[in-house]
Amino acid sequence: MIETRLTTELEEIAATGLTRRRRVLTSPCGRLATVDGREMLNFASNDYLGLAGNAEIARAMADGALHWGAGSGASHLVSGHLAPHEQIEKDIAAFVGFPRALTFSTGYLANLAIVPTLAGRGAAVFADKLNHASLIDAVQLAKAQGADSQRYAHNDMAALERQLAASQARTKVIVSDAVFSMDGDLAPLPQLLALAERFDAWLVIDDAHGFGVLGAQGRGSLSHFNLPAAKRILLMGTLGKAAGVGGAFVAGSEIAIEYLLQRARSYIFTTAAPAPIACALSKSLSIIEQGEALRANLFARIAQLRDGLAGLRWQLLASPTAIQPLIVGENEAALALAKALWERGLWAPAIRPPTVPKGTARLRISVSAAHTTSDIACLIDALRAEAAALAG
Repeated sequence: MIETRLTTELEEIAATGLTRRRRVLTSPCGRLATVDGREMLNFASNDYLGLAGNAEIARAMADGALHWGAGSGASHLVSGHLAPHEQIEKDIAAFVGFPRALTFSTGYLANLAIVPTLAGRGAAVFADKLNHASLIDAVQLAKAQGADSQRYAHNDMAALERQLAASQARTKVIVSDAVFSMDGDLAPLPQLLALAERFDAWLVIDDAHGFGVLGAQGRGSLSHFNLPAAKRILLMGTLGKAAGVGGAFVAGSEIAIEYLLQRARSYIFTTAAPAPIACALSKSLSIIEQGEALRANLFARIAQLRDGLAGLRWQLLASPTAIQPLIVGENEAALALAKALWERGLWAPAIRPPTVPKGTARLRISVSAAHTTSDIACLIDALRAEAAALAG
């Protein structure tokens, strides 16, 4: 009896084609993945620079484990802040151009640290409607603390300006992804910063999909737009995507980061990540900084894919990033196309509501610097063949 409601809801999820399943890989993350006993060409990961399986980074992690052990033993503020944690925070801050940074075990925890800590009772949060789930949940926590919460239409700066102008909140917080994870497009960061300056608001930027890829030496979306490390900006970046390892950081002014350290619950009450991760990230950061050839290949493969899919029956969204969404429409159609590609040895996952709006189920094609010209050509040929088959 106790599980009746859960069973009913699971049946409803299945009936609408929204059941999720995990696939078990028996190989490291890379352009090729062994899944369910067969080798697949992988367009499903966020390993944008192909560093997740990098031998130098793996060796740095292994050496770090031998020197520092497997676990940190406590939260950062008790006894778990080891020398590699301190060093990687300094290195990341310098890399993105901010005075200081904090590291977190995940980007989710990092976002949960920023918004509710800045925005309590009497504050107002203004969030893009297509923000990542972690930012949505962070705003919900702020709302539970008494903050006003408003959403604006995706990248609609006029709507955001009206909301800011109408707000009497003593603290205002603008929250946006830099690269939107399901559409692959960029937030207008110069306009966001200008509005934040005009209305004396904090600007929280989630650069999960820009860090390591965009800007000079992969320094991220602020660099891409030639924007300064302004005191009102808090920049979050994840370290398990382009960086190929795991964790996240928040960078900002000395005062803002100290405030998070003192007040952010998801920082204070979480065991610090193992020090070997910080050791691996140090190596990753140096590769990213010197990774112009990797980024050049990544953007060449993105251009190849976009050129090759021009005029296809499905809409390829106007994304300049490694995230290339192919809009299929209904859930079952997206699942069928993903399955057809799977049978051809190509792994490009179907993304369905509630992750994306109803009627916009899609293939989320992730391009990596590890992909070759032949890899992209194979995907293009398969999609064109499937389109031709549907056309009869």
